[in-house]
Amino acid sequence: MKGMKQIIAMFSIIALFLLAACGNNTEETASDKKGEKTDRTAYTVEHAMGTTKLDKAPKKIVILTNEGTEALLALGIKPVGAVQSWLGDPWYDHIKDQMDGVQVVGTESEVNLEAIAALKPDLIIGNKLRQEAVYSQLNAIAPTVFSETLRGDWKENFSLYAKALNLEDKGNKVIDDFDAHVEEVKKNLGDQVNKKVSVVRFMAGKTRIYYTESFSGVIFDQLGMKHPEHQAELFTPDNKLGNLAVEVGKEVTPKMDGDAIFYFTYAPEGDKEALNTAKEWTNDPLWKNLNAVKNGNAYQVSDATWNTSGGVAAANIMLDDLEKLLTKKK
Repeated sequence: MKGMKQIIAMFSIIALFLLAACGNNTEETASDKKGEKTDRTAYTVEHAMGTTKLDKAPKKIVILTNEGTEALLALGIKPVGAVQSWLGDPWYDHIKDQMDGVQVVGTESEVNLEAIAALKPDLIIGNKLRQEAVYSQLNAIAPTVFSETLRGDWKENFSLYAKALNLEDKGNKVIDDFDAHVEEVKKNLGDQVNKKVSVVRFMAGKTRIYYTESFSGVIFDQLGMKHPEHQAELFTPDNKLGNLAVEVGKEVTPKMDGDAIFYFTYAPEGDKEALNTAKEWTNDPLWKNLNAVKNGNAYQVSDATWNTSGGVAAANIMLDDLEKLLTKKK
């Protein structure tokens, strides 16, 4: 009888071990088996302000740049809070359908710390160029990751955001898809990629020619498209905007010429001064005398998707616009 009790006890212990093992297996995900990070794995992110440690993949994210908002949406993440779009009420038309329920937390230039804190985020993503002065306050609310700057190289920022969200594989897929889109458009354009393209922006009382480090400029470069040679002389070392853009007066209008001109107007809330600037320039004899204008190769495009938003969704829209305009597709 005693021996039987020992046998039963032994089987009971074995059963407990088996149950424990089964329990562990149910917690192990496919990512665990592949050796990838999971929600339960701590990781660190190096960024413009240092290094941030995250105990697990965040679920409630506040994003403080327009291009960052597009990055999150492309990664399948709806932020709990985001800065208002530069154009739109409060979001760009091309993302507004995906932003239902997202709380506005100020603008890129002036974030609302109280609104951010009230959302109790797991992670805040911002930008050194825009929000360096309030980094310590943001980091006191939640772990905060900053990209360095906001110019044409949106891919670098996108990769940082994907890493911060513990979604590097998904992020790589988004970039791969975009690169494939570029190659498809390049193929469809054929000899059109040899065109010299000029990019002009009208604002309230200001006009700029955009260049190689702009959002559109980086995409043109990936397509293999160049800016007119005569514009290079405008981008001197003392130009305050570097190779992003240069502010010009009417006397520089002839330098705007190219095989094709793409122009857009930054007019938030229908800014009449900006709209009048665009009207004044495009009705000027100097503009009308440009070869691209006379040949019907001057195209008015969206400021939001060709410049201001600066994210992956806008980049794909710009590619589609470019293909339609240059191949005259409807």
